[in-house]
Amino acid sequence: MNKKLKILLIEDDAIEIMKLNRAISSLKKEHQIVEANNGEDALTILKKKELIPDIILLDLNMPKINGIEFLSILKNDDQLKYIPTIILTTSNNKKDLLACYKIGIAGYITKPLKYNDYVSRIDVLLSYWSINELIKV
Repeated sequence: MNKKLKILLIEDDAIEIMKLNRAISSLKKEHQIVEANNGEDALTILKKKELIPDIILLDLNMPKINGIEFLSILKNDDQLKYIPTIILTTSNNKKDLLACYKIGIAGYITKPLKYNDYVSRIDVLLSYWSINELIKV
């Protein structure tokens, strides 16, 4: 049975935020999305403990705290480190990919240029995590 996910989207680009929301809506998914414009805002949301997401979708290139810095902070927190974090980025830099996997991400998805390809990737991503037995600490 597919469950409704609580998703923390960490993205500084308003167009990318709208694109993800549009993709989820077009897929008829009813997941709860909480948005943070950068890593600093995301940490504030997570520290309040009001919403602990099932997954985090994280962009790498952001102001204040970039994605890799955010990951390092997240994975050093004993209560938050088990939240599956998936990189959703335009960067296909192999150095970034390896750095993220060393820190402990659950996946790395490069945003394709074509919208239909993007929707397909989001569909597969959310379908997988909605049936996955998530670790809850």
